[in-house]
Amino acid sequence: MKVCNFCGNRNFKKENVQYIYKHDAQFLVVNNVPCEECEFCGEQYFKADVLKRIEKSFRDIYISGKKSRRSIKVPVEDFVGIKS
Repeated sequence: MKVCNFCGNRNFKKENVQYIYKHDAQFLVVNNVPCEECEFCGEQYFKADVLKRIEKSFRDIYISGKKSRRSIKVPVEDFVGIKS
């Protein structure tokens, strides 16, 4: 039986979530990624083949020049520069 590595809970639910893949300073946002999510703490667990597909898509976009479905512009700040 599965046990959550964070909280020890044994109850999981199947979800489709947004996954953000980052390599160096480049990002890929993937929507509707299947995972199992801990019902208590929300920790998400992904199958290896799912993550490999995401990594391949990242390489196809950034290395092979594949066109992504859409792009977004994301603001970036350094914490030191954010005023309280």
